Amino acid sequence: MSEGDNKSANMLAQETAQLEEQLQGWGEVILAGDRVVRWEKPWFPGALIGATTVLFLLIYYLDPSVLTGLSCSVMLLCLADYLVPTLAPRVFGSNKWTTEQQQRFHEICGNLVKTQRRVVGWWKRLCALKEEKPKMYFASVISSLLAVAWIGQQVHNLFLTYLIVTFLLLLPGLNQHGVINKYASMAKREINKLLKQKEKKNE
Repeated sequence: MSEGDNKSANMLAQETAQLEEQLQGWGEVILAGDRVVRWEKPWFPGALIGATTVLFLLIYYLDPSVLTGLSCSVMLLCLADYLVPTLAPRVFGSNKWTTEQQQRFHEICGNLVKTQRRVVGWWKRLCALKEEKPKMYFASVISSLLAVAWIGQQVHNLFLTYLIVTFLLLLPGLNQHGVINKYASMAKREINKLLKQKEKKNE
């Protein structure tokens, strides 16, 4: 391992340890949520979709203003931040925390840190593209934003948000059970077939 790789691994370990310390009070809740989003039981996907649907139907029925919705969301986050570390040990039992649970909690924190690094890396690459190839940057950003604006115009914003949230909640389970890899490989095969057919026609 090179010096740069060693330094990066040490920084990753430090950031993971810091995140573990910050989220220690949420450990039991995070592990319970992890079991749900990874579909440890076959009815978990249905429960996720059902809970998300009920939440968005409630928002649709109440139809709060942007300011009310934002205030209620922040209020719920503040309540959770205050109550969860206090109530979680009583509900889950802190004496039941095992080595296996600690290891899984460490893996989750490590994955969160890696995800954060990927997002920062994508942002840095975008900034580098802006500096190196401004025309390509301008064209790609404007076309992407136009596509998103068109989708937003065609689909109701609350329904679109519902679809995005539901997909993000189901994503870890889809990944865990190999569904994404299965359909990605199928798509790659179909694309390769089309490319080969075009090559044959060109010949």
